[in-house]
Amino acid sequence: MSERKIRVLIAKPGLDGHDRGAKIVARALRDAGMEVIYTGLHQTPEQIVETAIQEDVDFIGLSCLSGAHMTLFPKITALLREKGAEDILVTGGGIIPEEDIPLLKKSGIAEIFGPGTPLDDIIDFHRKHIRK
Repeated sequence: MSERKIRVLIAKPGLDGHDRGAKIVARALRDAGMEVIYTGLHQTPEQIVETAIQEDVDFIGLSCLSGAHMTLFPKITALLREKGAEDILVTGGGIIPEEDIPLLKKSGIAEIFGPGTPLDDIIDFHRKHIRK
């Protein structure tokens, strides 16, 4: 019997229309053997959480380059807690100032991956931190 693949939701919350990085990460995770679902652009926190629960994902990877990460990321982790789905790991990436990272982690974001983070580092983090 084979082990279940790690299921990933890559999401672009808010009005950010730049998805090249999200697509590169999604492809790298897929190539690493994970099942990847990409939500597309302009998703609300509610849509992201609902999709994550319906798809029974292990983690959500958020990408934000619009500057709205301090509003959108904590909203997603709060919604997961409200729905009893706090076991879903949430990570983020994009253009996020260093001074915002501690507050994002306090809100429930497991890790932030900035521009230039090696794809192997992203893959390794998720493999090591998925709640089995």
